[in-house]
Amino acid sequence: MLVGTETSDDAGVFRLRGDLAIVNTVDFFTPIVDDPYVFGQIAAANALSDVYAMGGDPLTALNIVGFPKATLDLDVLGAVLEGGLERAREAGAVVIGGHTIIDPELKYGMAVTGVVHPKRIIRNVGVRVGDVLVLTKPLGTGIVTTALKRRKASPSTVKAAIASMVALNKRASEVMRTFPVHACSDVTGFALLGHGTEMAMGSGVSLVFEAKALPVLPGALRLASAGYLTGGCKRNQAYLADKVVVEPPVSSGYADVAFDPQTSGGLLIAIGADHASRLVRRLRSAGVEGATVIGHAVPRRPGAWVTLVGGS
Repeated sequence: MLVGTETSDDAGVFRLRGDLAIVNTVDFFTPIVDDPYVFGQIAAANALSDVYAMGGDPLTALNIVGFPKATLDLDVLGAVLEGGLERAREAGAVVIGGHTIIDPELKYGMAVTGVVHPKRIIRNVGVRVGDVLVLTKPLGTGIVTTALKRRKASPSTVKAAIASMVALNKRASEVMRTFPVHACSDVTGFALLGHGTEMAMGSGVSLVFEAKALPVLPGALRLASAGYLTGGCKRNQAYLADKVVVEPPVSSGYADVAFDPQTSGGLLIAIGADHASRLVRRLRSAGVEGATVIGHAVPRRPGAWVTLVGGS
């Protein structure tokens, strides 16, 4: 075993031979959009993302399904699986089966196996003082989908959130691997500040995020101010209370976005300052239009591991 659970990394890695290791991960959840096909796409993209964050390539996937057959038509299940299959094919992975149980609430996801060279694993630890932090997707999916459930999100806001969530981190990962990246994590349920904290603690440094630099989905700040926050956002805030500092005059909206659990979020990449601008340019030219510099690493500070600074 090369990577286990010690640093809360994105996936486990097991070496098969000197030039080959397998990357294993699993993720599933309940629907966050109304369209079952799109739900399948999002859930699959989210599960595949962990392999990309480790610098690997997904090869196979197993479907994981909880299905309320007494209340939903089997056509719904078919659409979910078709959506997941479409994203797996786009990733170059093969869906080789899965397992379904009867469940009161629909749930879907995948167990994914990928490959990586043992010497080219990109972990969520290894951040160095002076590193620049690059994020590849906008934040706010949890806020937008919460508002969607309450029929308060505009069609344009929902469209932007769905486009972000169904997008694979494949291109971002491929570009990242051509640079001397020090660490990477995909931003999911633990939010930007939570995953940033894991990276900081595992690396022995502190991270500083610039609130005004954060890429945010259109409408997400307004919806956050209106109170459309997930339970996960509040749990993240409570758990990270002694690990994260939000400095004035950062507004509550930006803080909420930074604590917001993400579904199929982007990659958070730590790279030396002399390579950061070129990395962002390469990412954007490869179609990763949301790639943005959002902060930097500093020597370990007493108290908080992560600080959110900047204007309102």
